[in-house]
Amino acid sequence: MTNTFFVHIIGNSKASLWGISGRARLERMLAASKAAVLVENVSQVAETDTVLLLRADYLFDTRVINAMITLNEHKVLVTPVDETPVAILTDGKNAGVMCEVLSEKQPVPDDLPRGTLKDLPVQVQQNLKKKDPPYVLPIRRCNQAELESELFAASYKGVTDLVTKWLWPWPAFMATRLCVRLGLKPNHVTLLSLVFAVLAGVAFWYGAFGAGLIMAWLMTFLDTVDGKLARVTLTSSKMGDVLDHGLDIIHPPLWYLAWGVGLMTTDTPLNNPELLIWLMFIGYVGGRFCEGAFQFWLASFDIFIWHQIDSFHRLITARRNPNLILLTAGWMAGRPDIGFILVVLWHLLSTLFLLYRLFNAWQNRLRDGELHSWMEGIDPVQDRQQLAVRIFTRLPLSQRYDKPVPEEKERIIR
Repeated sequence: MTNTFFVHIIGNSKASLWGISGRARLERMLAASKAAVLVENVSQVAETDTVLLLRADYLFDTRVINAMITLNEHKVLVTPVDETPVAILTDGKNAGVMCEVLSEKQPVPDDLPRGTLKDLPVQVQQNLKKKDPPYVLPIRRCNQAELESELFAASYKGVTDLVTKWLWPWPAFMATRLCVRLGLKPNHVTLLSLVFAVLAGVAFWYGAFGAGLIMAWLMTFLDTVDGKLARVTLTSSKMGDVLDHGLDIIHPPLWYLAWGVGLMTTDTPLNNPELLIWLMFIGYVGGRFCEGAFQFWLASFDIFIWHQIDSFHRLITARRNPNLILLTAGWMAGRPDIGFILVVLWHLLSTLFLLYRLFNAWQNRLRDGELHSWMEGIDPVQDRQQLAVRIFTRLPLSQRYDKPVPEEKERIIR
């Protein structure tokens, strides 16, 4: 195998998903991964070079392509239902013939090993904190809506807070669809969320808690939308990623500070605001330190996917959305001061729990060596009797495909 890895895309889809054709989607996926060189014609490839051939009329999970690239043998990936070839790992010498096979103009050679998704080494998605079964699905006009829903669901983190997990999905799906139709980019949404973040902080500072909460909730909603829009359209950028994550880290403690200052203009000011504000910052920074220390020194994954209890803790941990619930409840009860005190206390309690878990992880690392996420040992399909598996993983659309798509088969046009 040579140092350069090539990919050749065959055909295109007749339907677009989130405004992107199958070929364009694969091209963006490959450009983002930078793991291979895309070639328009297999004649450009030397006989000894490794080539991955992909059908553009199928929707590929990124993990499937990455897994195919890591294989050390030539193999054809087929669908489990009717054994339709969808991807072939081969060399430059046989690439031309294998293109004919992938186009279904020739049968799959008997001596070419066949494999399905179950045969690929697909691991936990560390960036999305989840382990969902991988998918390869046919792109047809009749299943366009289902596939768009599948892509959106796949863009969601498995372990996140309760608001993002259960309140935002449907409205975020509709907002993401609107953004695609209007031609808006993720950075446009991120910048709008930045505006709402600033306005919310200003409103809190002057004691306009109701108006500030409206803008704060709008900001949190848009913070969900921009990430989903980037993932379903494959339009992430370094600047957008830095802006989004930087905003997520900086604005929450500034909101709480502004809220504490705003209480001075109300009938229920804080008795000792400086102490509470300092305790809030200690709790916030301490929690972030625990998360970073775990991943930097003890494991390659997030602390919230270490054990199941950590994933359940992430639903309500002292992050922005759960804290906004406390602030909103305090304001609705006419006691914004109590809302602020609850946020401070929850920060401290949550950070104490994270410190306890960090200490446990350190002990486990010394005793047993490498740490492992609970998600590594589960099967999202077979282990659904476990509550954590049902909550933090999902059954993808591919698990419901027990027969070919009910549409006349489309021949690939090269």
